[in-house]
This record gives sequence, C-alpha cells and structure tokens, in this order.
Amino acid sequence: MSQTRQAVRRISEPGKPRRFVFVLLDQFSLLCFSTAIECLRIANRMADRQLYTWIMIGEGGQSASCSAGTVFQLDADLDELARDDTIMVCSGLDVQDATTKKVLSWLRREARKGLTVGGLCTGAFTLAKAGLLDGKRATIHWENQDSFAEEFEEVNLTKSVFVVDGNRLTTAGGTSSIDLMLKLIADDQGEDLANAVADQLIYSSIRTDQDTQRLSVPTRIGVRHPKLSQVIQMMESNIEEPISPSVLARDVGMSTRQLERLFRRYLNRSPKRYYMELRLQKARNLLMQTDMSVINVALACGFASPSHFSKCYRAHYDTTPYRERGSHAARLSI
Repeated sequence: MSQTRQAVRRISEPGKPRRFVFVLLDQFSLLCFSTAIECLRIANRMADRQLYTWIMIGEGGQSASCSAGTVFQLDADLDELARDDTIMVCSGLDVQDATTKKVLSWLRREARKGLTVGGLCTGAFTLAKAGLLDGKRATIHWENQDSFAEEFEEVNLTKSVFVVDGNRLTTAGGTSSIDLMLKLIADDQGEDLANAVADQLIYSSIRTDQDTQRLSVPTRIGVRHPKLSQVIQMMESNIEEPISPSVLARDVGMSTRQLERLFRRYLNRSPKRYYMELRLQKARNLLMQTDMSVINVALACGFASPSHFSKCYRAHYDTTPYRERGSHAARLSI
C-alpha cells in the first residue's frame, strides 16, 4: 500500500457512509455529474473503505439524458429521502424547461427536513426557483449569470467557482464540481484525503470559494494592457446604464482619442462598438434564458427604446429579438 494511502487510512474513522442523491434533470451536464461521482469513488478507494455512497434519481424514475446524448438508467423516482442524505441537482442546458413543478415540489418537501441541497452547473436555477436560495449566497455558470440575476433578486449571486452557504451548495459548472467535492471531503475526512483524491485526478490547482470562475480580462481578450482591462471591466459592470467613452477615458486617466486608439490597436473596433457587443450579448442571453419581455430586455441592456434595440440587434445578429426568441422556442419543442 502506498504511503499516501496509509496516511489516509490512519485518519479515517469508521462510521455510516454519507449518501449523495444525484437528481438528474433532462440535458444535465455530464462533466459536472461524472467528476462529482469520481471524487467520491476515489475517496472510498484511497480510504480503503466505503465513506460515500450515491444513487441517481429523477422524475419518472426511468432514465435521464445528458447534454451529450448519453442516457442514464435511474435508481429511483423522486421518492422520500433520509434526513442525512445530501441532494445534488444536476442540470445543464435549458434548465428552465427541465425544472418542472414536480421537481420543485419534491425539492421543497425534502428541504423542509433540513437536508443539505446542492446544485451543480445550472442546478442553482432549480434551487432558486424552489425558493431554497432566498437570502443565500450562490453561484451559477457565467453564461447564465445575467438571466439569473434578473429573475432572482433575493439571491446574493457571486462569480465564485463554488459557494457553500449553510446547507446550500452551488457550483459554476465545468470542473467546479471537483473543487466543491474536495471541499466536502476535506470537511468530512480531512485535508489529507482530499489532497489524495486531487492527486489521483491529477488536479494540481484546487480552487476555493474565493476563486472566480471566468478567466481574467487580459487572458480572455489576449491583451495585457492594464488600462484596457480596467475599461472593459467597467463596461461589463455597467450594462444597464452604459458609461460614455469620454467618462471611461477620464476614469482611467487618458483622453477619449487615446482610448479610441487603444481599442483600435488591440481589439480592432471602437470602444462604442465593443460596448454595444457586450450589451447585445447580454440581451441575447436574456432572450434565450428568461421570459422577460423584449422591452424589459432592452431596458436591462441600456437601450432607451425597443425600436433602437431591435435595429442594433438585427445589425449584429441578422435577426430581430422577436424572431430570435421564436426560433429558440421552436428548437426546444423539437
């Protein structure tokens, strides 16, 4: 037996295995789900005994499909759980449609028992829809942040990789399931076991709830210019009430002309054009992910009138906001 395994075995105390109940919603993210289970499996292996068990359940109790198309056979329907179970809602694409009334009712009933409830990837939407994140800190995949913030104002949304707030757990998607599960394993069994699991996964950069999920602005745009990064961060933080280029330039200590040259040199577009693209990207997310009216989407993205919004949207996406939403709805119904 390896030295790592011997050390882990010494710190493990016998006890009842902790059971995780993975609720698989239609089109759930395979990566988030599989990495979470792998952490539990490896923890059992490294400790040389069963610390964790898990089951897969879902509405109907038959099967669930992930966004990659693979179908998983479920262990049970949305049945009553034990008080010491930990629920993990696994979701992904089109979480609004996957969050059914039956799922919400079941979640509320189980949460009333005091169970720990988590949401992987877009699972935070389902938890928030059930009212389980009211007054709580939470996170969700960056692509869903705009729509989530608009719909659930009572939730303290963060950009963290994962969030643990009492008995509510949320992750941002992708590999963040690993970070959350390593945190839970460390809390349950100690840092040595969590580190041993990370080593087995060849996961050398364990993130905490203080780490943010998106790449830094310089990394995303491929440019390391401090003033350019600062201006883009200001733009991203002020979508509903856009800041004029002259004010942006003044706030970073340069002239408007210098700002124009900076954007042209590094991003091949004007500050005004770049800002418009950010606003339209948020608008598209809201159209796809919420039931907000087109007028309210326009206002949330800094457009004073629906007509101006529609004109700008069509120029950029070659379709109108109304047609975009209609075609998206048609694709979901297929």
